[in-house]
Amino acid sequence: MRLDSHHHFWNYSASAYPWISEQMSVLRRNFNAADLQAEIKAVGIEGVVTVQARQSIEETEWLLATAAEHKFIRGVVGWLPLASGTAQAEMERLSHDPLLKSVRHVVQDEADDAFILGEDFNHGVTLLKDYGLVYDILIFARQLANSIRFVDRHPEQEFVLDHIAKPTIAAAKFDDMWAKQFRELAKRPNVTCKFSALVTEVRDSDWTVEMLQPYWDVAVEAFTPARLMFGSDWPVCLLRSPYSAWFTAVEQLASKLSASEKADFWGLTAARAYRIK
Repeated sequence: MRLDSHHHFWNYSASAYPWISEQMSVLRRNFNAADLQAEIKAVGIEGVVTVQARQSIEETEWLLATAAEHKFIRGVVGWLPLASGTAQAEMERLSHDPLLKSVRHVVQDEADDAFILGEDFNHGVTLLKDYGLVYDILIFARQLANSIRFVDRHPEQEFVLDHIAKPTIAAAKFDDMWAKQFRELAKRPNVTCKFSALVTEVRDSDWTVEMLQPYWDVAVEAFTPARLMFGSDWPVCLLRSPYSAWFTAVEQLASKLSASEKADFWGLTAARAYRIK
């Protein structure tokens, strides 16, 4: 089975999605299950994991309801108020839904790069394992050092690192600091990683597979395909690439993997990380 471990749905409004700027006009519309099903069918993806794009309980509930209506949606990464006193009550209520696999917070947008080390937030994270929930780490590369400290505070918690921690990608210069800290985080066996969203981190006017190759090489070396999974980041990827073009690029990057490594990368790693049967 091939799984897309990372995509989003939304019913667009400017007030609900303020991060979608006027320069992101391609994203300023609704994206729903039928839209995605057409994309994945064209490339042979059989199932997906739906990820939050708005930090609200209402969106988490909506994503779970959407997943219940569509068998190709195999799990949801939602949002819960982890730093709030209501976190445990919401976990108790929503974790009974078997489609809720993980929780994430948009740490990359926090003004304080040390947000991920906050006491209230970390208290909420300590509760997740008791409810069988994973935590997805969404950060920029500059936040890797603090994220390593964060993960080390929770050795029994399962984590998924989104978008290989968003390095700064440019043809003229490799992100060496990202590579060093990324490799260090990968030493933690309770962390798996999504190879996703790279095209939107490219600073050049165009992107090529050759430009992405060094980041693929580091990701495979650091995590191995047994802890690395494919993700599209659709529809955000449309800012730089159609779904099919990103999929084809990753197929080219992964072409030298063995048959068992491909099975891991294209589906089994995501299935293990998110407990998808």
